[in-house]
Amino acid sequence: MEKENGLGFLNGDGGSLLLGQAMDLLDDVLDYKELMMGYACAIKEINTKFEVLDTEFEVRYKRNPISSIETRLKSQTSIIEKMARLGIPPTRENIEEHLNDIAGIRVICSYIDDIYLLADALTRQDDIKLIRRKDYISNPKPNGYRSLHLIISVPIFFAESVKEVKAEVQIRTIAMDFWASLEHQIKYKQNVEHAEKVIARLKECADEIAHVDETMQEIRIEMDNIKEDTTGPQALYEKLKKIDINFI
Repeated sequence: MEKENGLGFLNGDGGSLLLGQAMDLLDDVLDYKELMMGYACAIKEINTKFEVLDTEFEVRYKRNPISSIETRLKSQTSIIEKMARLGIPPTRENIEEHLNDIAGIRVICSYIDDIYLLADALTRQDDIKLIRRKDYISNPKPNGYRSLHLIISVPIFFAESVKEVKAEVQIRTIAMDFWASLEHQIKYKQNVEHAEKVIARLKECADEIAHVDETMQEIRIEMDNIKEDTTGPQALYEKLKKIDINFI
């Protein structure tokens, strides 16, 4: 008895049409997976670059400018919705040309000057191409939002090719991220009473948080300028502790 292959329903003229449609759909799925593979690899590449910079600063300057790194790969639904808003067919070519934020990396820092330090260190690298830079710290959005946004491209080396892939990098302080996260939650609540008052209060909070950021940076700079005792056994012990860094 001949073994069923599970595709007997595709026999006949109607089955041939279904098979052709299924093959086209499979090609589309594989093409999409290949597209997203490039963006996923870009996230890994950029994430590693920031981790290297953080390690370097730990060794050279005895502090870590990065508090945490978050990454995000835009979903297929979000991609299609955004292309629809732009009024552009969601072909692979159009997606690659018109969408800059499929690969997203958010870097959370302790201090404001760390944001610019990391951004400059990243964009100076030979393989990074800066496409666009938006400074919402020096020029906050009307609602109070603050962050530094970079659109960059990075080469991804595959087995038989090299591909330039775009990504969005957001760099902000812990305080900026705290405000943005809560503002995002509040903004999407439906039927909020006194919405204008809520928006005004959020703007006030953003201004207060910006002041806190500036104050904390001033305190850190003051502490950095205090000369430490470099003599005696305790000073030697502290130096030895700073040398002992776990790189793994």
